[in-house]
Amino acid sequence: MFACLISYFTCIRVWLTCSAKEMAAMFWHWLGVISLLLGFQQPSLRSDLFLSHRFIPSQVHISLAGSNGMRVSWVTIDPLSPSVVVFGTKSGIYDRVAIGDSESYDFLLYRSGQVHNVVLYNLSASTTYFYKCGYESLEYMFKTPPAIGFETSVTFAVAGDLGQTDDTYSILNRIQQTDYDVFLLPGDLSYADYYQPLWDSFGSLIEPVASSKPFMVTHGNHEKESVPLLVDPFRSYNTRWKMPYKESGSDSNLYYSFEAAGVHVLMLGSYAHVGRNSNQYKWLQADLANVDRSKTPWLIAVLHAPWYNSNCKHRGDGDEMMKSMESLLHKAKVDILIGGHVHAYERTSRVFNGRSDSCGIVHITVGVGGNREGLANRFLQPTPEWSLYREASYGFGSLKILNATHAHWSWYRNKDDNSVMADETWIQNKVSLHAC
Repeated sequence: MFACLISYFTCIRVWLTCSAKEMAAMFWHWLGVISLLLGFQQPSLRSDLFLSHRFIPSQVHISLAGSNGMRVSWVTIDPLSPSVVVFGTKSGIYDRVAIGDSESYDFLLYRSGQVHNVVLYNLSASTTYFYKCGYESLEYMFKTPPAIGFETSVTFAVAGDLGQTDDTYSILNRIQQTDYDVFLLPGDLSYADYYQPLWDSFGSLIEPVASSKPFMVTHGNHEKESVPLLVDPFRSYNTRWKMPYKESGSDSNLYYSFEAAGVHVLMLGSYAHVGRNSNQYKWLQADLANVDRSKTPWLIAVLHAPWYNSNCKHRGDGDEMMKSMESLLHKAKVDILIGGHVHAYERTSRVFNGRSDSCGIVHITVGVGGNREGLANRFLQPTPEWSLYREASYGFGSLKILNATHAHWSWYRNKDDNSVMADETWIQNKVSLHAC
């Protein structure tokens, strides 16, 4: 506690150099941390989010794990609950077994449940599997994405900055009613913000969606949750949301890549080190060098803090990363970059180096998945020439890769009792554009 108080008063000394917004954010951040350290206790794992038996899993979610693999993750109250998944292609008949491991974590006065991770290997593409987490759980089911291939189509549901509001619940329900293969979440998941039971409630909230289709996430600023000398950054996120970083040659769960059908997806870390001497940059260079565009003709990047955005909120938050990595992604012919963070939807033209470029990247901001902080209603005026559509409304996106050359993007406004398609466009990938 003493160390954190020192850090707090150190921050006070630099307030004179901060903007009013930065001062306010710093104040509330450290006030929350200090209140926890002074004894405003958070309850441990919320047992009301579980079924009655201590071995029964909750917060079930799945994620892609390398070629033909699927990671199944869940939480139990009892640390002795087995990390086992039984599964098969027929309901009630489980002829295969996979074994994994589990761990828990402490966060100040909070103790998590046991977080289990089991990888199912050698799965067939476009196949429905039925599974149980442990031996006493309910039956769940998921469908694997289409096989990796040049002309294979695939659909991504896209929503960032989810949180746990009525809008979040509505958006997730509407996504669940659509026909998609993989969910992409560009950061800011639970909005726990140090209050760890909100991680548990978030896991339960998304389970109906995340247990049936791969839920691929990267971190945002709300996942950092660091307390100097006491809690390392991203402890909760890294324990609860294991992504396929090892499978993609990364040294950190904060950045990785995966492939689905004809798409290579880069999941980048806005709040990991981003400089050209950083591990993330070196990994990105190596990962891009191994991309085979004859197998995966589409190349997409997902991160939290957007690079091109004309909203008045969070100005410049992605600038350091863009300065370091934009040329690298441009040279690699990345087609689309999806961000969150800003709570307003926006889509750009192809852009590079601050201006429209016929061989640039299409940037899409989707930080409107229902977060509790509200919408960012103010935009820069006049509208930059590269900004094609912008609107401060909650909603979600759908990216359908039709074939090796063309994709359709649509964004659905979460309005009234229906999802209204407010924006759409066709995108041709750059390997098929001879000028690029």
